[in-house]
Amino acid sequence: MTALQDLLSYQRETEALAAIAGRLGWDQETVMPRGAAEQRGEEIGVIEGILHGRRTDPRIGDWLAACEGAEMTAAEAAQLRHIRRSFERTSRVPAKLATELARLTSVAQGHWAEARGRDDFAGFAPVLEKIVALKREEGAALAAGGDVYDALLDDYEPGMTAAELEAIFGEMRPRLVALREAVLGKPEPKGLSGTFEEGAQMAFSTKLALTFGYDLERGRIDKAVHPFSSGSGADVRITTRTNPADPFNCFYSTIHEVGHACYEQGIEADYALTPLGQGVSMGVHESQSRIYENQLGRSRAFTGWMYDQMTEAFGDLGLDGAEGFYAAVNRVQKDFIRTEADEVQYNLHIMLRFDLERAMIAGDLAVADLEEAWNARFKADFGYDVPRASLGCLQDVHWSVGLFGYFPTYSLGNVYAGCLHEALRADVPDLDAALGAGDTAPAIDWLRDKVQRHGGLMTPREVITQACGAAPTAGPLLRYVEAKFGDIYSL
Repeated sequence: MTALQDLLSYQRETEALAAIAGRLGWDQETVMPRGAAEQRGEEIGVIEGILHGRRTDPRIGDWLAACEGAEMTAAEAAQLRHIRRSFERTSRVPAKLATELARLTSVAQGHWAEARGRDDFAGFAPVLEKIVALKREEGAALAAGGDVYDALLDDYEPGMTAAELEAIFGEMRPRLVALREAVLGKPEPKGLSGTFEEGAQMAFSTKLALTFGYDLERGRIDKAVHPFSSGSGADVRITTRTNPADPFNCFYSTIHEVGHACYEQGIEADYALTPLGQGVSMGVHESQSRIYENQLGRSRAFTGWMYDQMTEAFGDLGLDGAEGFYAAVNRVQKDFIRTEADEVQYNLHIMLRFDLERAMIAGDLAVADLEEAWNARFKADFGYDVPRASLGCLQDVHWSVGLFGYFPTYSLGNVYAGCLHEALRADVPDLDAALGAGDTAPAIDWLRDKVQRHGGLMTPREVITQACGAAPTAGPLLRYVEAKFGDIYSL
């Protein structure tokens, strides 16, 4: 075998082992007994140690050197790019640190869930302090003298920097704040009335998943406290959650996670168990979930179809026809929860988290002071007080599992989705006619061709730029939300 064949064969085994580790994480979030948390932490720590050893094996460096100048396909060259990046980054992190981070964040997830249930940030703070200290250590190792936060961000959005994000968010924040104030100054549309049985919600959720192209032969839908998608290739799983008074929580969580899942299912089959066989970045991944959920799923055309389907499934919804339903789906309200936020306010939630986590990593904000800092920032941005920790700094799982640098990719995904939506509309002028009939195929086929099938073949910026014909900017997203909510609220 050649060096290239040896390297790619070795990498395939590493990818398979990583998939097994991911399945353990899915199990932990869905069906694992609560009492197994400590043992699961050890199991995941051991697997992470093995993965770290494989990713830093000196033979990788030798194989990469031997591959220099060799003839190869574009896909093989892209695989080498990912392998080289992983080898160089992982080699900077001591195995002991990687193993301890994996063990601690696995266990911390259970501590976070318990603290959230008790609204007890002080009880969780000591665990979070350990995680932040380890993430600083990891970031410093990865940065090799550069910016520590940028080094952590690079795990989720390769090539992006905090300075670039600051510039994007700086353009977005004043326009979103102004739009929010204008909208909240108008009468609030009526919401749904009645209760919606859990089984019926899950059945309708499955119908929506299928409508948006989710392949249940290669996936499944389960329940979790915090909806998520996991897996790749032939095994891509999603979760959702139910609330008897708010079925939209279930339905749009499902559509959102289906966007993630369809990205993974839409990647070229030949890329499975290779570095190309998964979404290229969390920003691009989020662009798929957000465009499925919002620009498609919350559009006037699609909600017109969805209104008829929900009326058939649940009876009278207490709304004034399809237009009332469209307004209810897109209702802007004062609230605290990021995952339930409307398109106007969602990115303000992300900007808050971005600034706070940067401050924690930099050492400018002590973990013990996080709850107070969160509440003060929320009051400044949203205008009202956070009543308890589960509605504030304990609402998200991300920091408990060490995902520092992850949050800003949510808003970056919204920016990408805005660009993709504008390009999609230009290429598919009769899109609304299809969505109005419950036919998402024209949109999904376009996204699969332009974004999903490529997997990790290109860089994140290249994927979006090629799909849209121009480099991504915040302009399309801002134009979209201002036009949409200006229309709904007669601004």
